[in-house]
Amino acid sequence: MVSPRPTTLSSHPIDLQWERLREQRRTALIPYLTAGYPDRAKSLAALRMLPEAGADFVEVGLPFSDPLADGPVIQQSTQAALEVGMTVPGALALIKEAELGIPVIAFGYLNPILSYGLERFLDDAAASGVSGLLLTDLPAAEDLEIERTLHASPLALIRLVAPTTETSRLARTVDSARGFIYLIARLGVTGPKTAVGLELVDAVNRIRSVTNLPIAVGFGIATGEQAAKVAAMCEGVVVGSALVQRLSQGLESARDLMRELAAALENGSRA
Repeated sequence: MVSPRPTTLSSHPIDLQWERLREQRRTALIPYLTAGYPDRAKSLAALRMLPEAGADFVEVGLPFSDPLADGPVIQQSTQAALEVGMTVPGALALIKEAELGIPVIAFGYLNPILSYGLERFLDDAAASGVSGLLLTDLPAAEDLEIERTLHASPLALIRLVAPTTETSRLARTVDSARGFIYLIARLGVTGPKTAVGLELVDAVNRIRSVTNLPIAVGFGIATGEQAAKVAAMCEGVVVGSALVQRLSQGLESARDLMRELAAALENGSRA
């Protein structure tokens, strides 16, 4: 893990968790699962497994019929969740029932949230135990009214940043972010097989030049070895498609991957 960077303390659950991690000099493990996949009961069991297996935050995907930013694994899981009846309110109910005890990030698209009602969603999400919101299709400064509503809510608005984002735009993007920055490890859709290269190091350094928020890197990380390499340059490692794929093979397979990732990050932490 890189040297901790000072941030302004707050009572927000996400900020408090980062503070704990800084004190322990640990890199956060941030798994992603699609709400309702492969069915509600198994999804609930999988979510509850994550903190036990080493997760520090949890990203929960809100099923949507047109997930353009996601790769085939997560698209398939989303379709399967929709087919068994998972909805936005159903996902919030699932999160509430799971009682994870660590910060939950709702990960999704703007359309279903607007259909639900933005302010209603924010209120219901907070009541269900959601601490942050990551929207793949809400670029910074594109809709200032929506951003104002989000910032007035208890949910932290987490921003996605691509490695090719120009520095001038990068500053505007991170200025409206809360909680942490999610750096996409590579271009394209989500999925495994990411190589850790100099372009990723450069992207992390450019983000650090414009914000003190923690940086989590995701998209394509599938093994403990990859996670350890990425952890050397950032505060958090996100694993999604590989974990969803393992869950398709059964809960124990997903648990095994979580333990592998947690061990890799623990071994890479600094005393």
